[in-house]
Amino acid sequence: MISAGYGFLAVLLPAAALFLWDRWRMRRLLRRLDQMLDEAIRGDFREEAFDETLLSALETKLAHYLSASSVSAVHLREERDKIKSLIADISHQTKTPIANVLLYTQLLEEQAPEDCRACTAALGEQARKLQSLIEALVKTSRLEAGVLVLHPRPGPLGPMLEAAVGQLAPKAAEKGLELVLEPTGADAVFDPKWTAEAVCNLIDNAVKYTPAGRVTVSARAYELFARVDVEDTGPGIPEEELAKLFQRFYRGRAASGEEGVGVGLYLVRQIAQGQGGYVKAFSRPGRGAKFSLFLPRN
Repeated sequence: MISAGYGFLAVLLPAAALFLWDRWRMRRLLRRLDQMLDEAIRGDFREEAFDETLLSALETKLAHYLSASSVSAVHLREERDKIKSLIADISHQTKTPIANVLLYTQLLEEQAPEDCRACTAALGEQARKLQSLIEALVKTSRLEAGVLVLHPRPGPLGPMLEAAVGQLAPKAAEKGLELVLEPTGADAVFDPKWTAEAVCNLIDNAVKYTPAGRVTVSARAYELFARVDVEDTGPGIPEEELAKLFQRFYRGRAASGEEGVGVGLYLVRQIAQGQGGYVKAFSRPGRGAKFSLFLPRN
């Protein structure tokens, strides 16, 4: 009986020792992996094991990955710098010629004979469209390339909405539309300049595609988001087009007879996403359309 007990211990003790050894090795490996990740995050990772163990293989792979990531980051910065330079060149090189075209067009309108006034007016209108297109493309490209960074900060939405509505009020009045801003005490975390750009694009679209009636701008605060609504009494948008509205250069069937190139709503989406928000469109044909810009409140 005693010899059987010794035999059992002779088997159990080596097994227990092997189990404890394996656990110690695993805990040591996990500690080293945790240390490797911390070093990688700080940017000071160095290989320590140069043998044929699994840990050495992991260190080598991690070192190769971090090296490749560093090279990719450098290339990305270089490409971004090139894009930034290209956008700046385009903006600078086109600004002066277009301004000159508009100036000479104005001079022609003042001095041209009566039968040439229509042609000079059309020339000026096309030059203004070109100017608007280039400005929209430059703004979009800067946002996409990360050249322009949004700076959201807490604040009331009312003053920003008043400025946006005031900017589009003359255009609405020219079409005989009623442009209404409902009083609001809503607040959000947003970049005033770029959010005003987005809201102006939404109002401009509503005015452009509403033949008669009114355009209403309102804002309401919820727990997590504030919602800015721009609602019109226009012909509405077909359901199959709603999902495509915010794609770059997309223009619906109803937009074919209006000025524009389909960049405005895409820019709105980029501005919303850059602030942690989003934009949605709701519409029923014949019952107008409503665009809602959601902005975070914290």
